[in-house]
This record gives sequence, C-alpha cells and structure tokens, in this order.
Amino acid sequence: MLWFKTFHIFFVVSWFACLFYLPRLFVNHANEPDAAKQDLLTGMEHRLIKMMRFTLWGTLISATLLVHSLAQNNWLIYIQQGWFITKVLLVILLIIYHYWCIKIHRNFIAGTEQRTHVWFRVFNEVPAFVLLAVIYLVVAKPF
Repeated sequence: MLWFKTFHIFFVVSWFACLFYLPRLFVNHANEPDAAKQDLLTGMEHRLIKMMRFTLWGTLISATLLVHSLAQNNWLIYIQQGWFITKVLLVILLIIYHYWCIKIHRNFIAGTEQRTHVWFRVFNEVPAFVLLAVIYLVVAKPF
C-alpha cells in the first residue's frame, strides 16, 4: 500500500506541476507578438502536454491501486463516502481542465486563440483552488 501511495503522490505532484505551468505558458504566448518566440512557446507547450498526459494516467492508475489496497473487499463502501465522491468530481473537473488546456494549445497552433494574457492569468489559478479543496477532503474527510 505504501508504494501505491508513494506513486500516487508522485504522479499527482507531477500532474499539478504541468497543470500550473502550461497555463502560465499560455499567458506568455498570448502576450508575445514575435512569431519566433511564439513558435518556441508552442514547442514548450507541446512537450509539457506529453508529460501532462503521462502524469494524468499515472495519477489515475495509482489512485485506483491505492483505493483498492486501502479498502480491499470494502471498496464499494469506501467509494460511496461523501468526501470521496466529491473528490472524484473535483478530479473530473481537473481532467476537463486538462483537456481544455490541450484545446487551447491547438487554438494557438491554428492561430485562432483570442483570449488575452489577463484571462489566462485567471485561468491559471483554477487548479490551485481545486487542489486545496481536494487536499482538505482527503485530510479531513468532512462527510
């Protein structure tokens, strides 16, 4: 079980590093008039997305193994707890955010992204608030 927990924490931290950094690259991309620098940012975004996909799958697989090892034969009862259901819903929200980031990257490549760097600065904060809520749910298990 400790190995599953270790891997889960590792992948979650890595995934969040990507979720924090990619929108920050979008801030710079939206604010950059130079085409050569935009191409550089596009390349950085592309490589980060590859890492982000890997860490998402690592997070999901390690989470499944961790829940199974913690709950064992009582896994159905475990996953029906209110805090756990809320956590899963927040993770689904993060997965939607993850794929929204990929869509934004594709918009930059196509030259169709119209949002400003200010919008991306606000967009960049979303995962931080979700992370705070998830940590509270896991630690406190309030319901």
